[in-house]
Amino acid sequence: MEAEVLNALRDPAGLPMHPLVFLVLGVLTFALHIAAVQLMLGATGLTLWGSLSKDAHKRQLASTMLGVGKVMLSVAIVIGVAPLLFVQVIYDPFWYTSNLLSAWWVIGFIVILSVGYILMYAYYWMNGDLANPKQSVKCPGSLLASVVLLLVVGFIMHALTNQMLSPDLWMQWYAPEGKLDTSGTQLHSYNLWRFAFFISLSVPVTGAFLIAMRRFFRVRADADHAYLDWVGALGLKWVTFGGVISVIVAAFWMMGLEGKQAEFATSPWMLVSLVALLGFVAYATWVWNQQRDSMHSYMVLPVGAVALIIVAAAREALRWSVLVGQFGFDVMGYPLNIDWYSTLLFFITFAVLGGGVLSYLLTVAWQAGQTVGQYTPSATVVRMGHIALSLIVLWIVHFFAIGFYVWMQ
Repeated sequence: MEAEVLNALRDPAGLPMHPLVFLVLGVLTFALHIAAVQLMLGATGLTLWGSLSKDAHKRQLASTMLGVGKVMLSVAIVIGVAPLLFVQVIYDPFWYTSNLLSAWWVIGFIVILSVGYILMYAYYWMNGDLANPKQSVKCPGSLLASVVLLLVVGFIMHALTNQMLSPDLWMQWYAPEGKLDTSGTQLHSYNLWRFAFFISLSVPVTGAFLIAMRRFFRVRADADHAYLDWVGALGLKWVTFGGVISVIVAAFWMMGLEGKQAEFATSPWMLVSLVALLGFVAYATWVWNQQRDSMHSYMVLPVGAVALIIVAAAREALRWSVLVGQFGFDVMGYPLNIDWYSTLLFFITFAVLGGGVLSYLLTVAWQAGQTVGQYTPSATVVRMGHIALSLIVLWIVHFFAIGFYVWMQ
């Protein structure tokens, strides 16, 4: 497809801020989203593995990971909205067309996700005493079905993203052999190695979480050190094994690229991503061997986060190299209609509201997790909760106030 046609499909209203802002935010929010997805998949995988065992350590870990998995599923859904919106702002002609070509799957995405979400919570409700190895597990198939459906959801998003990268094939998909296909029932393009790469990262991400979790609970007076050491050792195995497997899968993904995309396999982006992933594995190994009882155990998580951000940036660079480099889409040529209000509102919501509420929740989770028996928050923590709640109420009032103001104009 000609570059002139693609550029003509850009939103004539332009962007409220420089496109570079949306590109950077897209990378950062995608990294947060995919980290939550990967931890959710790893946690539910450990839950399935441990719940089918009579080993006390495995069952205890399964119980803990079930809680982590259901929380991360909610986090992944909420955060996943942001990168999707940024893609729609920057690459709307491509994303919109891809969605139309597979409209049935776009609509089915919501249904499949909802069923998978409900099944995970159903398993959670039915197995309240999962840590007890004497207690039989009820309906393990519900959690397995949940994981399968969530993987299907991920695959749908992968296919839609992949279809964006082939505007030269859109007419062939829309009118094969000259006959219009408006059903929207087909997923036309996918790369199993690419999909497998992002799924495989769930192993090292979850391993990093296990290493940090061991350090977190080890300071408690009632800590079971034998169990926690077993958890930490398992975490290291997941980091090292999963990290190496992810690099291998990425290599197969790169070798399968064709045409203009094949040049990306030898780009600096791939080299930096490779170094970041292997550096993450090396750091986790050093921490476990030398600093497992220090604060370095917590640092495995932010180091892993940096590696994921670099991978997310490489993913965006690949998309840029195809849509901008190959097809001539002029991202930086968008007309600008600067809107400081909407831009500041986003950052204030993200930093002030999100930061305030998240700080309160993390403080409560941290203190409660390291308290033996019933946890009673201090006056300072209670005040943090009041401030967080007030910020939410203020944001809601502001939202409706602006809506009514615009409506009255």
